[in-house]
Amino acid sequence: MRVKFFFISFLKYQTAALLATLVDFGVFFLLKDVFHIWYVYATAIGALTGAITNFILCRNWAFSSREKKLVTQIGRYIMVSLGSLLLNTVLVYVITELFKIHENYSRVMTAILVAVTYNFTLQKYFVFKK
Repeated sequence: MRVKFFFISFLKYQTAALLATLVDFGVFFLLKDVFHIWYVYATAIGALTGAITNFILCRNWAFSSREKKLVTQIGRYIMVSLGSLLLNTVLVYVITELFKIHENYSRVMTAILVAVTYNFTLQKYFVFKK
């Protein structure tokens, strides 16, 4: 039964993360390709908008964790999101510059890696723990 609940929360989180990622990438590509903002800045701003979207979806749906204090969750979420922002930004830069992979591809690879490992684990067991 415990495995079932874990799997359900994992799937709900991944759905919320996918929606947040669409927001993140939408902002990233809009800033980078339409407004010609440097891809590193666009990555950071996109990640911030995605993080806000993700918090709202995770708190209210994926982890249904509205019984905890909002201020506590926001504080924890900010800590996790800052780590995620740093990881996303640095990894996109490193993969793009070191391995000479186009920033669009490095952004996608980085987002998947960070979301599935770092973000899910810390949100489930630290930010929205029951």
